[in-house]
Amino acid sequence: MHHKIYGSLILVLIFTGSSWAQEVTLRGKPLTLMGEKMQVGQTLPTVRLPDLGLNMIDLQSFKGKVTILSVVPSLDTPTCEKQTHILSEENKGLDQTANLVTISRDLTFAQKRFAKEANIHNIQFLSDYRTAEFGKSSGLLIEENRLLTRAIIVLDHDGVIRYLEVVPELARLPEMEKAFHSAWGLINKNKSTP
Repeated sequence: MHHKIYGSLILVLIFTGSSWAQEVTLRGKPLTLMGEKMQVGQTLPTVRLPDLGLNMIDLQSFKGKVTILSVVPSLDTPTCEKQTHILSEENKGLDQTANLVTISRDLTFAQKRFAKEANIHNIQFLSDYRTAEFGKSSGLLIEENRLLTRAIIVLDHDGVIRYLEVVPELARLPEMEKAFHSAWGLINKNKSTP
């Protein structure tokens, strides 16, 4: 077990590729997360979310490939925009072999506009705007503003969570390099398994 202390003195515990903030803050102000907290080793909740074309996508449909879920509060903020650009442009070739997905509570129309303006074509955008079902079933819904908290999740080929980081300070980026490393580890492990 490793301990990390961030500038705002929030303790994060990391267990086998997972960190879940004991508390999430926005510029030091505590926020309340709603729902059942996900854990490494669990299967992703069964949820259907609309994509940019308003097609309902079952999160279970990502099985068969390693998947990175980048969860952001709103694409119209600088940190969320940066996190999405890192996933798209600095993924070390993962876009060729893994599913790259961004989930936010933005309307699908706002996500579509963002993707077009940012010239991003290698990420699937899904919206949790309807009922916040993903946020509630994953424990990532913020009670105070009804947005999703910032997180990065890596799923294996069977849809099992193998890496999870819930960022303790909403204004900070997740450790994207660690998530990419975890995804490549799963891809290479699957290649070596007969």
